[in-house]
Amino acid sequence: MNESFTELLEKSFKNIQTKPGSVIIATIMDIEKDAVIVDAGLKSESRISIDQFKDYNGKLDIKIGDTIEVVLDTVEDGFGETILSREKAKRKESWKKLEEAHKNVSNVQGTINGKVKGGFTVELKEIRAFLPGSLVDIRPVKETNDLEGKILDFKVIKLDKKRNNVVVSRKAVIEFENAEERNKLLKNLKEGINVKGIVKNLTDYGAFVDLGGVDGLLHITDMAWKRVKHPNEIVKLGEKIKIRILKFDKSKIRVSLGLKQLSKDPWTNVSKKYPVGTKILGKVTNLTDYGCFVEIKEGVEGLVHISEMDWNNKNIHPSKITNLNSNIKVMILDIDEDRRRISLGLKQCTKNPWKIFSKKYKKGDFVEGKIKSITDFGIFVGLTGDVDGLIHLSDISWFSSGEESVKKYKKNKKITAVVLQVDVERERISLGIKQLEEDPFQKYVKKHKKKSIVKGTIYKIGKKKLHINLSKGVKAILKLNSLNNFISKDSFLKTNFGNKIESIIDNLDKKNRIVNISFTENFLKKIKKNIFLKKDKKNKK
Repeated sequence: MNESFTELLEKSFKNIQTKPGSVIIATIMDIEKDAVIVDAGLKSESRISIDQFKDYNGKLDIKIGDTIEVVLDTVEDGFGETILSREKAKRKESWKKLEEAHKNVSNVQGTINGKVKGGFTVELKEIRAFLPGSLVDIRPVKETNDLEGKILDFKVIKLDKKRNNVVVSRKAVIEFENAEERNKLLKNLKEGINVKGIVKNLTDYGAFVDLGGVDGLLHITDMAWKRVKHPNEIVKLGEKIKIRILKFDKSKIRVSLGLKQLSKDPWTNVSKKYPVGTKILGKVTNLTDYGCFVEIKEGVEGLVHISEMDWNNKNIHPSKITNLNSNIKVMILDIDEDRRRISLGLKQCTKNPWKIFSKKYKKGDFVEGKIKSITDFGIFVGLTGDVDGLIHLSDISWFSSGEESVKKYKKNKKITAVVLQVDVERERISLGIKQLEEDPFQKYVKKHKKKSIVKGTIYKIGKKKLHINLSKGVKAILKLNSLNNFISKDSFLKTNFGNKIESIIDNLDKKNRIVNISFTENFLKKIKKNIFLKKDKKNKK
């Protein structure tokens, strides 16, 4: 070797771009506490601040012997040292990668690290970029707390190196990924399969689930077999869930989802498991004005109508009987599996006061009670056992109309009545006041049989018949054609209205409580002799 060290050094300088701002290759010679010693093949080794070699987490990403790119800041700083910059080399490298990413429409990685007017700042290694608020996600995002500090992918949508201006979009990355996932998903999507998705939105009627580029609706009725008031009872925003494709319209890209379909239908064979008449403990899940809903098993609810809550009060509000989430004993009254409806009874699990009354009182027994109300059709009486009995207008008096006889009764007055009928199934008790006395009609017909001669007084005149009072509470009908031309109808009525007439019983209409009568031959003969006309002449004088 004839070349001296000086010649070799000068020769190496010729191979190295020594112009400030040039990127050169250097070798790491040593790593000190606050600096890294590098050899770039210049006159002397250079010291570079150790901070320029640390990554995002503050850790060194180098070791002795590594070759790196550095930027030549100053060839000679006046003290015989060459100033090199690893940070500027990184920055130049980052710009180069950004330009390539912008040109190729590829992704770059960065971290959201701050909020500015109109958007957020993103650290792309050594370069700071701007992320507009409208480009954070495919939906507007006000806060990025869940995204900050995470390494995310972005698309470079604007790049101006001179102005140091970089604009990025996370929305473009998501849309691109969704488009790819969506096309792949649409090829494999079909009804009946189970898929996974993320709950992206909740509404009053259901939840929208992201299946990977395609959104599906999970309706509230398909979330659970039980009654659901709001979707947030079953799923949460951002939750990953497994669901089933119920319907898929490929032309409109509409997907209907089901969650409850992943489990066995609890209504299957429910009528066999719970026969009518079964008593079971259930949980009150809802109170309404018309009753309460009771869950008898997971996903199976029945309705206790207000009419089945209390034996005595048919219009009581459910909140006065039970409370939400309380456990109550109910009876299965009816099951309609096709319509998924179960009728339940609460009162049936307590003693039936109507049965108790029917065992204690029979037809014909006397009872006492206080008048609770008077209506257009009768009197309601409160009886022992907190049950009510009805005295119909027709059962108040034998002798006067119900409308007339009811006037003498007042609310809260104590009265005695007779039990006429107890209908346990219909929860009705029929009472009577007039039955406290012997039926005057029955008493009369016992004494006066068919063909008996009876006397009565005309109290009402019809076109073809007369209405006769035979006795108090006993009415009869006499047809005028039975005069048989003995005397004119007008003459007869003129002389006999209000007087007693003699007749014979033709037949007894016990159902309508009427005695059908006709004139006796003897009475007709008396008419013919004008017995009553003499009386009429005296009245004229």
